[in-house]
Amino acid sequence: MAPVTVNDTGVTKSFQPQQIEDRLFINGEFVPSISGKKFDVYNPTTEKLAASVYEADVEDVDLAVKAAKEAFPAWSALSAAERTSYLNRLADAIETNAGELAYLEAITMGKPYVDDFSIKLSVYNLRYFSGKALDVTGDSSLNTKDFVNLTLRQPFGVCGAITPWNVPLLMLINKVGPALATGNTLVLKSSEKSPLSSLVIGRLAQEIGLPKGVLNILSGYGRPCGEAIAKHMDIRKVSFTGSVVAGRAIKKAAAESNLKKVTLELGGKSPLIVFEDADLAKAVPAATMSILLNSGQSCIASSRIYVHESIATQFTENMKAAMAELFPAADPLIAGTGRGPQVDKAQFDRVMSYLDYAREKKLTVPLGGGRQGTTGYFVEATIISNAPEDSKVMKEEIFGPVVCVNTFSDESEVLQRANDTEFGLYASVFTKDISRALRVAKALEAGSVGVNCSSPTMAVDLPFGGWKQSGDGRELSKYCTDYWTELKSVFISL
Repeated sequence: MAPVTVNDTGVTKSFQPQQIEDRLFINGEFVPSISGKKFDVYNPTTEKLAASVYEADVEDVDLAVKAAKEAFPAWSALSAAERTSYLNRLADAIETNAGELAYLEAITMGKPYVDDFSIKLSVYNLRYFSGKALDVTGDSSLNTKDFVNLTLRQPFGVCGAITPWNVPLLMLINKVGPALATGNTLVLKSSEKSPLSSLVIGRLAQEIGLPKGVLNILSGYGRPCGEAIAKHMDIRKVSFTGSVVAGRAIKKAAAESNLKKVTLELGGKSPLIVFEDADLAKAVPAATMSILLNSGQSCIASSRIYVHESIATQFTENMKAAMAELFPAADPLIAGTGRGPQVDKAQFDRVMSYLDYAREKKLTVPLGGGRQGTTGYFVEATIISNAPEDSKVMKEEIFGPVVCVNTFSDESEVLQRANDTEFGLYASVFTKDISRALRVAKALEAGSVGVNCSSPTMAVDLPFGGWKQSGDGRELSKYCTDYWTELKSVFISL
């Protein structure tokens, strides 16, 4: 990302765009919605209007699908190397425009602007996905007499994607990259809470000469836009990242229409277990980063911490200090800000409702527990201690800078408590005992497990997804292309 300059108030102005795109991106062009309706997006730091954006309706989805359907034959017929070239050029364009993208996510999502890790990761991931185009291959078999048999992996055709608001560009790239690399065309709906950076990708697609109709980007609500994508008879696969409630609705809509394939990456209530021999110099900063990064608005955030009773007091005191020092909350456009506000008033009120619940139930709150400041949707970094396992704060995804710290004494007991959830996205364990680390990692019911590390530790070449109600299917790694292709068996008689 290019160097940042600040004015005399400390607020960066370097990459503020002269004009913010507000239209839909359909068939390679920016167009207003057919209805002409717009929705407002507010800056969560100032609570002032950031932009008014055209709202896609069912008719706009139909237009986008039509464009994607017409573009599919030519796009899927390109060689893998040609599709790779387009995706690499898009990655270069994102890197060049990283400042603008980060600025737009700061004024809509509240993500800290300076040195935004998710923009860099988006570029890195897209370059990885571009290379996967060359790895979409099948198998062969000589096991049937007088036959040569083989399998082919081929694109679905027109696909749909629905992305969340918490890491807008990165979530878009994790769907656009493998979908286009495998030869599909795509209709993507961004979140109504943070649509602006996604629209920049439409402009960059124009600039690199991506064929019209290959990528279509719509701004809109779950209903009617997202629902129309899930129900559309010409869309053969949908990838969704978001809440369990919305994921269930998308699967139902898919089943009631054309039984399109659905992959889901949903919520989490990730446990982190700290044994008595853990290195607290590693465990405390890791746990703090996990819950404060992105203002706690992360599906993989370690929001339930189980600490061995012999070190619980020390751990809690160390974490209180770390939460006060790391990721200071402030305007995300100011250099040095580590944590911004919650995305909007609805999310702010949701987080505050859990803090109100903690007070009503007289739960112990060693740190935080309230609003920070009077302007902007800032929540204090909060620790809740020894909440009952069946309480709302232990069972439900809060999606804010709020962590529950409970104690344990026995390994089998803590594993039962850690797994006593319908979520299964990420889990972590800290211990110096390698046998125990592997035993616990095997026992934890989660799609990803960190050993002496915690979320957001991930790797683009390893699969990401959830167990239980946290998801269905996988993103990232060599496996990601499997979920964007159909498998065909071919029998050749000699």
